[in-house]
Amino acid sequence: MQSFRTELENPIVERDILELERKIHEFRDGKIPEEKFRSLRLARGVYGQRQPGVQMVRIKLPYGKMTLAQWKRIADVSDEFATGNLHLTTRQDIQIHFVSLDRTPELWNLLEQDSITIREACGNTVRNVTASDQAGIDPDEPFDVTPYAHGVFEFFLRKPVCQDMGRKFKIAFSSSEKDTALTFMHDLGAIPRIREINGELKRGFKVMVGGGLGAQPFLAITTHEFLEEELLAPYIESVLRVFDRYGERASRHKARIKFLIQKIGIDAFNELVKEEQKALTYQRYKIDTNQFQSFSLPSYRLPVEKIEIKNKNFNRACEIVTKN
Repeated sequence: MQSFRTELENPIVERDILELERKIHEFRDGKIPEEKFRSLRLARGVYGQRQPGVQMVRIKLPYGKMTLAQWKRIADVSDEFATGNLHLTTRQDIQIHFVSLDRTPELWNLLEQDSITIREACGNTVRNVTASDQAGIDPDEPFDVTPYAHGVFEFFLRKPVCQDMGRKFKIAFSSSEKDTALTFMHDLGAIPRIREINGELKRGFKVMVGGGLGAQPFLAITTHEFLEEELLAPYIESVLRVFDRYGERASRHKARIKFLIQKIGIDAFNELVKEEQKALTYQRYKIDTNQFQSFSLPSYRLPVEKIEIKNKNFNRACEIVTKN
């Protein structure tokens, strides 16, 4: 396997990629046991396939947002390293298949040139943060939740407390009370609300914890009818600290946060969260919403065509978008 040099300006990302390359070398040389290497590669978005020698790479796209440049970058990477097909997931990621393990650092390096990450797309981490597909243009929304979804994604990316939890942790933001992001079936869900406090309108969220599907589905339990926006990220961190500290680790099938809440009860869980908040770096954390551009619906209609997301059709899709 050949080494390569990154051309990234972000030293943290560069270190991540070079570390993955080094760990792959060590795994090939028998210096790292397979189970330990598995945990590391999963936290870097590299997922094993049943076919020997190849991997699925999951690309993490917060709330499913892509710029045209990012879309093209992903398509080009899929052409070069995979099959040319892009698999869109229900959690607003993109997956590409049949990638050589040895080439995953190079693939990651190319994605990061357009600010696309695969970090923590798999494994026992905070997975991709999803949001309603109409967030930002939903006529029923109190405000646009996409800056908050992106802010939460950035806040927890590479955060030590959520690098090796007992199980994965999924977060969703709905744009309105209609709950089109299905927050009730997530580990943690947030629905935007506005309240008048001391004569001033404040943004906040209804927060729910402990939802999930699977063989034993649970509806999430509401912990806050209104949590001020600056308290959201610290609250989520407290929840994650409780999950990391008290969650099940011996039995994978009982390791989601819904089972912890079922075991100790929501009142005891809330008390543990309150205790963890004392140790937080930030008691309040303001998510910068000004960096996000507000969008309105276009006055024109794009041609209605069936465009399968395969790279042979990608240029045609680009033509339609740029032409209009």
